[in-house]
Amino acid sequence: MAAGTSNYWEDLRKQARQLENELDLKLVSFSKLCTSYSHSSARDGRRDRYSSDTTPLLNGSSQDRMFETMAIEIEQLLARLTGVNDKMAEYTNSAGVPSLNAALMHTLQRHRDILQDYTHEFHKTKANFVAIRERENLMGSVRKDIESYKSGSGVNNRRTELFLKEHDHLRNSDRLIEETISIAMATKENMTSQRGMLKSIQSKMNTLANRFPAVNSLIQRINLRKRRDSLILGGVVGICTILLLLYAFH
Repeated sequence: MAAGTSNYWEDLRKQARQLENELDLKLVSFSKLCTSYSHSSARDGRRDRYSSDTTPLLNGSSQDRMFETMAIEIEQLLARLTGVNDKMAEYTNSAGVPSLNAALMHTLQRHRDILQDYTHEFHKTKANFVAIRERENLMGSVRKDIESYKSGSGVNNRRTELFLKEHDHLRNSDRLIEETISIAMATKENMTSQRGMLKSIQSKMNTLANRFPAVNSLIQRINLRKRRDSLILGGVVGICTILLLLYAFH
């Protein structure tokens, strides 16, 4: 019975680790999609003055579909990981071996923290993507209004020139914001990579801590055996020395 429950717990942990690895990869791809959308929006905005609006719209539509698909996939993975964590919580609360309960609770809390971090990162990246998309739609609407106004009033109209200058100022400000967001995204990717390394180190340290009593016992046995061998070797050397002295004085 104990072996069966132990296997059940290990299966849950294996499922949790697998889902966490999948989520980590998905979130990195999701972040890259948001960054590429920001860069393509900036390029399309600069190019829009000399080209038609059809190409940016097609690219934006394709990226929007990718965004929706990846968001659904990540939400499904988060839901599955939440379900696994709930099963692990039920297992720790059920009748089991009391001496292992503290270790199980520690493992469960670590998986919960990872789930919370991934959920927060997903919602933050999704909100950034939506903000960039809404800002691009707004700027596209402004550009259309400017083009419409230019075609109706003429290029030499003073109000049109002032409006265009204001639009250029807004475009420059938008470009600076997008560059700042790109730097933040790159920093976040580096932090995600470092977090993976820290998770691996923490797992190894926990494994070493769990095995430390056995390692300490092994070291003590080795020291005892070394002292015993030293005593035996000293006794043999002493006997040989006495025999040699007796032989020399006879």
